[in-house]
Amino acid sequence: VQLQASGGGLVQAGGSLRLSCVASGTGSFFRINSMGWYRQAPGDQRELVAVHVTAASGDRINYADSVKGRFTISRDNAKNAGYLQMNSLEPEDTAEYYCNANIWTSGTGSRGYWGQGTLVTVSS
Repeated sequence: VQLQASGGGLVQAGGSLRLSCVASGTGSFFRINSMGWYRQAPGDQRELVAVHVTAASGDRINYADSVKGRFTISRDNAKNAGYLQMNSLEPEDTAEYYCNANIWTSGTGSRGYWGQGTLVTVSS
């Protein structure tokens, strides 16, 4: 399984970006249990930004307090894709953003996967 992240770039404060993450190599029998986004700024630890969890009791979405009201996570199951719409970007949002997913396949069971980072730079 591979996760391909894209959509980063340079934007001015107040602007918007949309990150995408596409899962491939899952085979025919698979289930995406969760898909989320983490970020890591230079010198900082990697932190959770947003996650969308599929559960029998109903999907759950969680956001870091710092992005609530500005970022929106979504998924397109038909495309094996997840998205992070980022609005009202602030310089403090500058970081490498990583896609993460927990995927069950018939061959491996449930495992966590990371995509490569995509750099988001917000200028003031």
